[in-house]
This record gives sequence, C-alpha cells and structure tokens, in this order.
Amino acid sequence: MTDPAAQLVEQALVRPRYLAGPGDPAWVTAALHRAAGWSYGHDPLVPRVQLTSPDQLAVLHLEPDPDQPWWVVRHHRTNANPAWSVSFGARTPVEIIAAFTDALTAPAPAETASSPYEPLLAAGWQQGRDHDGLTSPDGIADVEHFSEAGSNSWFIDVAIGGDPEGQVWKAHLSGATPPHLITAVTGALAVPAPIARDPHRLPHLGHHLHTTTAQVPAPDVAFALERRIDALTARRPSNPPAPPPPRKSPAPRRHR
Repeated sequence: MTDPAAQLVEQALVRPRYLAGPGDPAWVTAALHRAAGWSYGHDPLVPRVQLTSPDQLAVLHLEPDPDQPWWVVRHHRTNANPAWSVSFGARTPVEIIAAFTDALTAPAPAETASSPYEPLLAAGWQQGRDHDGLTSPDGIADVEHFSEAGSNSWFIDVAIGGDPEGQVWKAHLSGATPPHLITAVTGALAVPAPIARDPHRLPHLGHHLHTTTAQVPAPDVAFALERRIDALTARRPSNPPAPPPPRKSPAPRRHR
C-alpha cells in the first residue's frame, strides 16, 4: 500500500506575489472565525460573507460584486480613535489580505515612528514616475499616501501598462487605519518569496508572471490551512481567570 505521506502534488510557485491571483478565501475567513473568534451572521443562500469581531467593533464583508471591492473591513469609532475602513479588489491575493487581518487580530504593538513605505524601500521599490508614492521594481504595483485637499488615504494599484483594461487589483486604506496595519500590507507586498498556487488556476498575465513548479507532499497542501489556524489560535492569550465573587459586607451589629 502506498504511504499517503509519500504522495506528491504539483504546485506552482508564483512571483511577484501581487500577481498570484486570489487564492482560497478561507485563508482569511476561516482563520478569523476559528482562530480569532469572529462570528458569522450571513444567509447561506446569498453569496455574501459577513464576519464580526468579538468586541463588535470590526466587520469584514466579502461580496462578489463586479463593480465594487470584494473585500471590505470596517472598524467603528471608539472613544480613542476615529472610524476607519479598508477595501481590496477581487484578485488581491488572500495572503496579502491575511497579512492585514492577522495584524488586526494580534495584540497591538507599541507604536513606532516607522513609515509603511519602509518595507517597500528595503525591497528596492522606487519613487513613482507620475505620483508621490513608490513603484515596484517591475513597474506593476504602486503604493501612494494621498494627503492633499482634505483627503488622507493610502492607495495600492496593481496594473499592467497604463490601460485601464490592465488593472489587476487595487486597494484603499483610509487615513485613520492604524499605521501598523498599513505596514502589514506593504510588508506583504514587499516579501520576495513566491506564493504557492494550483498550477491549473493561474492568472493569464503572460511574461509578467514568473512561475516554477515543485512537487510537494500532498498533506502539506491539504492541511496548510489547518496548520495556519493552529498557529493563529496558539497566539491568543488564554482566558483570564474569572474574578472572585464580591465579598459580602458584614451585617451591621445591632445595638441595644
């Protein structure tokens, strides 16, 4: 009998990662639900997913609308911070969206003065030719912080050529989005490692897409999501012990 662990499947390793195609949405949604405790309340008969954070402050919408961003995360205003929102187009690789949601559900780091541009600069991105942001070395991806005329937003535009028909995907992050979450996205864009995809489901982007194939153990592919969820679950703090019941005040003494 063949050992299942010895079975191999072919995987395509895709570069640059922002052209890898969308991938499996469960990489984001299942991780939020099972590892971070986000609840779902959508109608199973409608092609729409809605997940809400345990504190009820953040909501993720995933809706296949051809005229709107498919992925939208909105965070309500709090006493300390204004409301913010982010959106990603349908063909955004789920690994880039997951970098954002993983950072959102992790304990917030101490604030630093680092710029979201820093991971891109370290990866060799250059000043944009026709905008104030940065452009990837291949000229396909642009990141810009637009803060003029009363606007304050971050934009990501992945497009082949100047023709609107060459648009691959785009994202928008409102200016009130916590900086470490924006940096999580730019960091994911800058990672040089390829993304694994089913070789039969690659986007048709011609010579702009660089792929190699690898034979990978079948369990590594089948259980990749489970391992991801286990790792994210492990980082959650354990439930704090319940507070002790309040002590009863002694009954007042009666005086004669």
